[in-house]
Amino acid sequence: MDGEALQVAVDVGCRRHHAAGFEDFFRRIEAQRRDDQQPVWVAMEGCNGYARPLDQQVRARGYRLLNINNLKLARFKELFPGPAKTDALDTHRMLELLRVQAHVPLAKRIVQEVRGVPLANAKLQRLTRRRRQLIAEKVRIVNRMQAELHAACPGLLAITRSASSRWFLGLLACRDDLRQLARLRSTTLRTIPRVGVKHAAIIAAWQRAAYFSEDVEWVGSMIIADARRILALLQEIQQLEKQITATAPASQLYQRMTSVPGFGLVSCAELAGEIGDHRRFDGEASLALYLGATSLDNTSGQQQGTKTARQVNRRAKAALMNAVDHHRRGAVPASRVYYEKKRAQGKTHNQAIRALARHMVRVLWSMFVHDRDYELRENPSHAT
Repeated sequence: MDGEALQVAVDVGCRRHHAAGFEDFFRRIEAQRRDDQQPVWVAMEGCNGYARPLDQQVRARGYRLLNINNLKLARFKELFPGPAKTDALDTHRMLELLRVQAHVPLAKRIVQEVRGVPLANAKLQRLTRRRRQLIAEKVRIVNRMQAELHAACPGLLAITRSASSRWFLGLLACRDDLRQLARLRSTTLRTIPRVGVKHAAIIAAWQRAAYFSEDVEWVGSMIIADARRILALLQEIQQLEKQITATAPASQLYQRMTSVPGFGLVSCAELAGEIGDHRRFDGEASLALYLGATSLDNTSGQQQGTKTARQVNRRAKAALMNAVDHHRRGAVPASRVYYEKKRAQGKTHNQAIRALARHMVRVLWSMFVHDRDYELRENPSHAT
């Protein structure tokens, strides 16, 4: 790091930001600069989280922005404990980390410079993260609704394979009283979206033996509210997927990854959004660590082993593993052979998928660096 640079550390609050405080922050920096040519390095935690929009303003002013890994900062404070814990002391620890980084070049990188990413990838990151949050909320509400249905009306849940089916949710949400569902006529059932002749017959069979518990009087309204919320979430998720579909073609990373058999739209969009720009990684090994496709050596004396890296992007890892699993089931014989080889060695399914993902990261890195699409070779023992 340039020893002549003005080094600044910021401990960003997670509850409130003040725009006036931002302007004062920049005025104080300019007052400390020798001249306009002196470089400024600004270090902060969580540059892609609570730090918005300060991180964007820092880069817009031409300062170099550094993201400090919060886990490494915590370990550093454990090694050199202070008398107390305050925001001011935390910022001093960040500045000390910058000095350590400058004098120990062979050490693992403690801070990482935040570089700009293509706009399409930035949009994909926000859209796919929002989609994943909505899906998690939907799963939580479905589980809760199923538990209430088991208690209030056991037989009703048995008429569907999935409680999140749109026709079943439409049935639950079509009336304000759950008990009224047992008295709906066939003509009324057919007006419910996605309820056809087959589903209407299933519902009619349930109606002849319908049973409701005593607490359905007050629990039924909760079930109906959950069903309506799930329908709204499904609509929101569908709209987000349309935005992802419209945004993704502008991402070069997305275009490269979709050329790989089995890598679908959502998985590639998530990976493109979370990676942002492959040039911020030192190499394919660094990218593999970020994506959770590799583990770290954990050896002591005669004990040999590995451990899971903690600095893994869990969203990107989930997207990569899902894409790789579809890839090995697709039209790539070499990937199936490699997977079966790992299973024959005693690996579990997840371990074999992770091993195949490690190989795929090498392929993806080569595709990114050389700006090439995936090519399927005729020799089934190799894939590029």
